[in-house]
Amino acid sequence: IGASRVKDHKQPVFVLDHNVQDTSEKNLSKYASIESFARENGIDFYPAGRGIGHQVMVEEGYAFPGKFVVGSDSHSNMYGGIGCLGTPVVRTDAASIWATQQTWWQVPPVALVRLNGRLRPGVTGKDVIITLCGLFNNDQVLNHAVEFVGDGVRSLSVDERLTIANMTTEWGALAGVFPIDATTESWLKAREAKLLKKRGGEHPRLNAKAIDELMSDCPAADPDAKYAKEMVLELSKVEPHVSGPDHVKVMQRVKDIEEKKVKVDKAYLVSCVNSRSQDIAVAAELMEGQKVADHVEFYVAAASSEVQMEAEEAGDWNKLLSAGAKPLPPGCGPCIGLGKGLLEDGEVGISATNRNFKGRMGSREAQAYLASPAIVAASAVKGYITRPQAMIDSDVDAAAYDEAKVGTLVGGSSSSSSASSSAQRDLPSLVDGFPATAAAQIVFCDEDNINTDGIYAGKYTYQDGMTPEQMGEVAMDNYDPDFNEFYTEGDILVSGFNFGTGSSREQAATCLKEKGIPMVIAGSFSATYVRNAFNNGYLCVECPGLIDTLRSKGVSKGGLTVRPGITVEVNFPSWELKAEFNDGEHVFPIGPVGEAAQELVVVGGLENWVKANMGH
Repeated sequence: IGASRVKDHKQPVFVLDHNVQDTSEKNLSKYASIESFARENGIDFYPAGRGIGHQVMVEEGYAFPGKFVVGSDSHSNMYGGIGCLGTPVVRTDAASIWATQQTWWQVPPVALVRLNGRLRPGVTGKDVIITLCGLFNNDQVLNHAVEFVGDGVRSLSVDERLTIANMTTEWGALAGVFPIDATTESWLKAREAKLLKKRGGEHPRLNAKAIDELMSDCPAADPDAKYAKEMVLELSKVEPHVSGPDHVKVMQRVKDIEEKKVKVDKAYLVSCVNSRSQDIAVAAELMEGQKVADHVEFYVAAASSEVQMEAEEAGDWNKLLSAGAKPLPPGCGPCIGLGKGLLEDGEVGISATNRNFKGRMGSREAQAYLASPAIVAASAVKGYITRPQAMIDSDVDAAAYDEAKVGTLVGGSSSSSSASSSAQRDLPSLVDGFPATAAAQIVFCDEDNINTDGIYAGKYTYQDGMTPEQMGEVAMDNYDPDFNEFYTEGDILVSGFNFGTGSSREQAATCLKEKGIPMVIAGSFSATYVRNAFNNGYLCVECPGLIDTLRSKGVSKGGLTVRPGITVEVNFPSWELKAEFNDGEHVFPIGPVGEAAQELVVVGGLENWVKANMGH
């Protein structure tokens, strides 16, 4: 990127977590080079095996209540569980921050989520976020920052808050933040005492002085704060649910699905969302004295080495191993399709992770469900998706379930879009060099929530030797293996709503650019995906009207990908799109591209922009 040194060595933190099971010479050499770079620049470094970066950031006080922390991973939202504003950036962003301490932002709207009451026994924070994703599954919080409030917050432990905040990513939000309250303070003080004993001295970040200063001037929302929308969730009415299969925003009551006795082949208690001490203890209690079903493989990995040590000291780790669990090292693994225990063709997995996209945890021909640690443990023992026996016996959710009484949208629109009539908008001017028009035939992928795993599969993400041409060749093949049969170079890719959801992998944008697709037009986008695209000088255009019209006319005919022979013309000065259909020309407003993003397109991406502004 043109910089010779990191500008402030105290700002970055390096944690090796994603591919820790790979002990090949090539991967170890890569890890050694990262460690060497950290040492040369005085950057705090945590090696493979210390744990998942998000957990380490919380444990070591880098993510601290009231701070603003970014991470080059999409689950940086997790820091909101302790009242720290966490949000993802991507690799190019990270490099520019190291070099300049600066980056660019589009400030998001804020959605208020009011949690009332308290959860019933056996119902967990994971059930809360699965329910929110399943109930409000029409992009209500897409690209919003979510603020959690209400008397129900007080009854949620910090571990549960971290779980909920973590999966606001899958809900579509850029951040999910809990208030800093007495629960937060108690957790901080307990953590500070533990670190003090462990270190034999004061921790540099998480110490009594820092906690006192925080609580004496605690950040809080203004009493008259305005919100883009408000949702209410009644915690007492939430029941155990699973997400899926293959989609986070599709949920089923466990009570209903257990009647179908859906056979489980693999079960997972891993990842940054649900592998903390409390999660492992719950699973251990349920599995004590029992065995994993003969046909099930049950994998467990702690969120960090410290969590594993705590679980071992408490006896919980041994209970899981005695029941037949297969241990994996602290870090990312099956959740991102790396290492041991991946799903194979025809298999069904149930996982306490945060994503179940098709092909993410292994084969595209497998199915994955998401659930709480309790449901995962019970299912691993019985061999099919079910609740713990104690919950079945007590019939804790015997009352008739009424989804309408669980959660409601009480203010704001039901979805999010930046495209509206040009007469109603303040339209940005075009910067010098930005194109006035663009026209091409379209290739239409008629599906909402096309995720980055579908665009650029995880099995390619950690192959550092992939050439740009090879990246282009495999683009979209995990979404539709037949995509290349329909696509012609130069076609504009058109897709549904929330395009690019999921991980923050930069390759999901660059692979389309390398394929020769000049731009993506969608009903809406994940803001993290758009950030990736503009950082690489790649254009994304929002046009919900075009998507609605294509669907109303049945253009896709049920196929994953079609090339319908429709040419679109984008006029940027008027921020409109024209498309010729059988019944004549249609004109649609498009979401305007801000001047900062336009500039990134003109210069070819953030790397070139940083070089130019550093004088290189």
